Order: sequence, then C-alpha cells, then structure tokens
Amino acid sequence: MDPVPARLDHLVLATPDLAATVAEFARRTGVTPVAGGAHVGLGTRNFLVGLGGCRYLEIIGPDPEQPVPAGPWPFGVDALPAARTVTWAIAVRGLDGAVAAARARGHEPGAVREMSRRRPDGTLLRWRLTDGTGHPSGLVPFLIDWGASPHPTDSHLPVTGLLSMSATAPAPEEISPLLAAVDADLVVGRGPVGLSFTLDTPRGPVRFD
Repeated sequence: MDPVPARLDHLVLATPDLAATVAEFARRTGVTPVAGGAHVGLGTRNFLVGLGGCRYLEIIGPDPEQPVPAGPWPFGVDALPAARTVTWAIAVRGLDGAVAAARARGHEPGAVREMSRRRPDGTLLRWRLTDGTGHPSGLVPFLIDWGASPHPTDSHLPVTGLLSMSATAPAPEEISPLLAAVDADLVVGRGPVGLSFTLDTPRGPVRFD
C-alpha cells in the first residue's frame, strides 16, 4: 500500500448531499461521523472522523440552514455529481514562511485566508490556509496553520485508522515537483486524475475515491 504522508492534516471528501454521504459513510465503515460545524457565509458545514493522531477526514457539503453564498461554494460542492475526495491539507507552523518557500521552489500555493468555525460545544476554531488555487487537480495539498487554536482532533472524534493514500495523474512528472515544493511526500502514479484513501474500519478495509 502507498504510505500516508507524514505531515497530513486532513483529507477532504466533498459532497453535494451531506446527510446522504454521512449516512453512507456510516453504513460502509460502521463509524458515524460527528458534526464539526458551519462555515458561516460560505454555505457549507462539515462532519468529521479522526484518522489517528492529529489527522482527520472532513466530509463537507451544502448547509441547508444557510443561504446560497454570494461567491463560489467551497470545493465546488454545488456542482459535484457525487461525493468525491477532492483534495488534502498538510499542517505547517509558520504559514507565511511555508508559502514563501513554496514560491521560491516554483509553486504558487495561492493566497492566504483566515477562517473560523464554532464547534457544536461552542469552542471557536481559527486557522489560516492557502486557497489551493495553485493546481486544479487537488492532488497538490493546500497548507494549513492552526496556530494556537484547538485542533479538530482535540474534540474526541470517532477514529478509524488511515491505512493508505494514493493518487494518479496523466503526467505525474508535472505533479511531483509541486509536491516537493511544499514538502508533501505523496507518491503519484500514472492514470486519470484521482485521489483515494483506504480506512481500517470495523467492517474491514474500505476505500474512498
């Protein structure tokens, strides 16, 4: 199996129907994701599952309790035909320095944004991230810095181990230098653009694409 990148923060499973995808995840794995919180003003909310250590899976989709956002939906959730693993994030300390280093190595990770959401228990989480516009495939991770904020895995998430991650692209040689620019150690094989992961669940190994 392909190894799990050492600096993985979280995987993003985006869906046009959050309730249906959460229910399907629970059916397939025997693990029920828990509510993370709403991204106010962006029209989305998420559910979370721990992957072991300070790593987690984010299942994100439209929030029926929010109006349609004025700008684009995060990860294009409104246009997805079905749930799909769209991208991933790596954790950094000192986001501005990491962005400068990536640019010096020839990769543009995108603009830095500040975001926040409130957990159901009232705890406010704050983070800074790159907007991920540097590569449309989603295979090159965005960078995230939680600073002094609590991390989502601090909230006693249900946990299912992450066995492996894998990725494919028509021209892996074009993706590999971009991964190296952000110190991301994901192996990319040749094939259609795709990102997948396999979980060690109570119902055995389960793969998500």
